[in-house]
Amino acid sequence: MSLTSKILLLCLTTTLALAHSGDFHDALVTADQATSDTAHCDISIEGDKRVIESNGIPQHLVGAFPNRGNPHTITEQHYHYEVPANPEVATQATPLVRQPFGVALNGVPFDPGTAEYYQRDRDSEWNYEALSGEVRLGLDENHAHVQPNGAYHYHGLPTALFDELSQGKEQMTLLGWAADGFPLYGIYGYTDANDARSAVTTLKSSYRVKSGKRPSGNDSPSGDYDGTFTIDYEYVAGLGDLDECGGRVGVTPEFPDGTYYYVLTDDYPFIPRMFRGTPDPSFERRRGGGPNRMPPRNGPPPARRGPRF
Repeated sequence: MSLTSKILLLCLTTTLALAHSGDFHDALVTADQATSDTAHCDISIEGDKRVIESNGIPQHLVGAFPNRGNPHTITEQHYHYEVPANPEVATQATPLVRQPFGVALNGVPFDPGTAEYYQRDRDSEWNYEALSGEVRLGLDENHAHVQPNGAYHYHGLPTALFDELSQGKEQMTLLGWAADGFPLYGIYGYTDANDARSAVTTLKSSYRVKSGKRPSGNDSPSGDYDGTFTIDYEYVAGLGDLDECGGRVGVTPEFPDGTYYYVLTDDYPFIPRMFRGTPDPSFERRRGGGPNRMPPRNGPPPARRGPRF
């Protein structure tokens, strides 16, 4: 890793440490392990669809799994995702509900939700926020861990992938595709969304922790709103740079004429929780707990082609 990359990585982890608690940052599992399986990801345009097929194995270093907070082992998956190649903004936003928000250029899903609820009641509105640090989930330094089915997935900025794709520079960096087809970028954007010559800055979400106390009652955790649960946050239009879906319209290196795009942020929601377009059904969970799987192949999996868009 170059000196510039090391400095950027330190800045990222420091920023994220400030966004969360110090204890949370200290609890992240060091990403110093190579995966035992070979990564492969193929992204292609087929008609009006962008098709992503991967085995869900990252090429970058990961934390040790199993670990004290996560008892699962990373194993190959069989992902087949499809997103619109020319997405359109929908008439109304669609909340993210128990499915991946999108997929990174390395074929690993962005899946910010958790299966942890207050009093273990999955019908409760009090869903624990993964990056609050209140629940030990065994996340590594890529803000990722492993589902029971062996699927490695990101709950926040994939630090190592971002460092690789940004080449250690503060610049707009495409990280993947949302389920509705719009691009996903990592933390940086232009000061003037419509001027690629303007300075690059860290983009901020427009969410904040609610003030006051949570409602009391047997089905409520009570106490102050503090970011432990996803509904501890509220959207305030104009508070930051991004809309309620965690995105905005502007020019990007890949879309010089402009597009709607999402941004992974170092503050809540980290990974967006609402779709501005219409998510493709291929991201819906199937029975068995994981996202959909590829149809059977005839022959070996495709060779690794490296991150692509």
